[in-house]
Amino acid sequence: MQINVSQLLKEPIGSSRNYEVNEIVDVTGDGSGRKVQGEVRLLRTHRGILIQGELQVEVELTCSRCLCLFHRPVTINFEEEYLPTIDVASGVPLPSSDEPSSFVIDEHHVIDLIEAIRQYTLLAIPMKPLCRQDCAGLYQGCGHNLNQGPCDCPPQAIDPRWSELSELL
Repeated sequence: MQINVSQLLKEPIGSSRNYEVNEIVDVTGDGSGRKVQGEVRLLRTHRGILIQGELQVEVELTCSRCLCLFHRPVTINFEEEYLPTIDVASGVPLPSSDEPSSFVIDEHHVIDLIEAIRQYTLLAIPMKPLCRQDCAGLYQGCGHNLNQGPCDCPPQAIDPRWSELSELL
């Protein structure tokens, strides 16, 4: 997902471009491509190019209750400034940024959005993803997925000390 910004770097501050994104990208780093679609806006700033975007990324997650794989779209909103490494007019290398985590425009004046999309996607994934809100999870005795129905395990013997409480149910 690369965009050549050499022409935009030559334009005055405030110039902008909009791009539609509809590509397959490896955003999780596992070698499998995910569909990424949406729109990004490139804005010329006094330092470089500001990119603002809203993208939908299809990710494969593991349910934290039943451990099944499922696909879910994740919406990411991002805003990052990319700084040039080479002056577009003269071709002279520019001093590097003091910001260690800043994104850069390469020596061919191309912006690669994959790393920013990957970082924002990983931040947007829920900490405890669920395949559905009413996921029943796994039975703790045998590990059967309770979303597929009850397991065939024999009923557990009730501790006689708790038998009085079972009458309340």
